[in-house]
Amino acid sequence: MLKEPVLALITGFVAGAAFAWLKLPVPAPPTLAGVMGVVGLFLGYLVVARIINR
Repeated sequence: MLKEPVLALITGFVAGAAFAWLKLPVPAPPTLAGVMGVVGLFLGYLVVARIINR
């Protein structure tokens, strides 16, 4: 059940480390507020999709 999220977290961590190691800009919001905005976008999508599919 948590296999996909854990693998995604590990993959993201490794990719983030590679970007830092290569001194490249991270292709994601570099602040907690930006990350929370992405999470909010995802949660909003899930809620509305669930309401529509009732």
